Amino acid sequence: MDFAFDARTEELRGKLLAFMDEYVYPAEAVAEEQRAALASPWDTPAVVEELKAEARRQGLWNLFLPDAEHGAGLTNLQYAPLAEITGRSPHLAPTATNCAAPDTGNMEVLAQFATEQQKKQWLEPLLAGEIRSAFAMTEPEVASSDATNITTLIERDGDDYVITGRKWYISGAMNPDCKIFIVMGKTDPDGADIRRQQSMILVPRDTPGVTITRAMQVFGYEDHSHGGHAEVIFDHARVPVSNLIGEEGGGFAIAQARLGPGRIHHCMRLIGMAERAIELMCRRAVSRTAFGKALAQQGVVHNWIADARVTVEQLRLLVLKTAWLMDTVGNRGAHTEIQAIKIATPRAVIDIIDSAIQLHGAGGVSQDFPLAELYAAARTLRIADGPDEVHQRSLARRELKKYLP
Repeated sequence: MDFAFDARTEELRGKLLAFMDEYVYPAEAVAEEQRAALASPWDTPAVVEELKAEARRQGLWNLFLPDAEHGAGLTNLQYAPLAEITGRSPHLAPTATNCAAPDTGNMEVLAQFATEQQKKQWLEPLLAGEIRSAFAMTEPEVASSDATNITTLIERDGDDYVITGRKWYISGAMNPDCKIFIVMGKTDPDGADIRRQQSMILVPRDTPGVTITRAMQVFGYEDHSHGGHAEVIFDHARVPVSNLIGEEGGGFAIAQARLGPGRIHHCMRLIGMAERAIELMCRRAVSRTAFGKALAQQGVVHNWIADARVTVEQLRLLVLKTAWLMDTVGNRGAHTEIQAIKIATPRAVIDIIDSAIQLHGAGGVSQDFPLAELYAAARTLRIADGPDEVHQRSLARRELKKYLP
């Protein structure tokens, strides 16, 4: 395993770091000011579109997609340090570079499984950053950590499918630029194989019967910059049979293909969030005095900073190893490592951000610093894309299998 950056990665890292310094960090406060003046808090501030145009001009666009036909053609190992950099401003930089969830996962699904007509209608405008999308899987009435529990029905009626169900925490759905939902539901709810009951289907936002009922908050945040998280009702929403992605019964397999890269992308960005927290912690420590000496001279602060640095270096190596395995033996071969980083990274980054909040005192939980919002985002990732316990269960069973007769 060689994790040294190659020439292309070094070039993109340099450009992306400069882009962050010159454009993204200054735009964070501007975006909030502009949002306050918008007719709807879900509208996109003008500065975000300016960032997207500049990122595209600089070639910092669709970096996540390994498909060279549609994306930058980077390997997971090449993309990892770039995603880390965007994670330092997680509510702005991924969107600016067209590398934000859930669009990334949806574009991967469409690139891999969609028909040519579906790609032309939905993938191309997503790749161009002209529209946004949402992935509708999670439901409030069932334990959605087990995707076989979902109850939304996708019923064939002649040349159409009729979708009925209730979803929530559908990321990005509050954004008016969100034009398409990828909906996971059951086409064969009584099928013998519980992993062949589900299918995925494209449902345009303006389809009759689709109603966005409310925005879901996360620790009191509505996550405007991300496009919000919505509760969505599908009340006999009717779409053509041609909107099915792949085949009937293929939804569970498509979901697994989608979530593998999504999990590592989240972990890459989480490391960037941790680095931002360490930077803020150090700047605060050298600028504040308490009980006669600088915070940077307090032993407990030394411990926080040292532990944070050790933790980030450990996590980064595990994430890079996972990226390397995904590139060399595929997602299935990297299954254990994908689960390991999904368990370890959010937990550890939460602790680092928490220390930074503690060091900032009241400022740490305020809107004047990004720490509280970073904490909310990191804490959510112990649930999103599968809660810790699901990954622990699967990983442990794989380990135990080595010792069973």
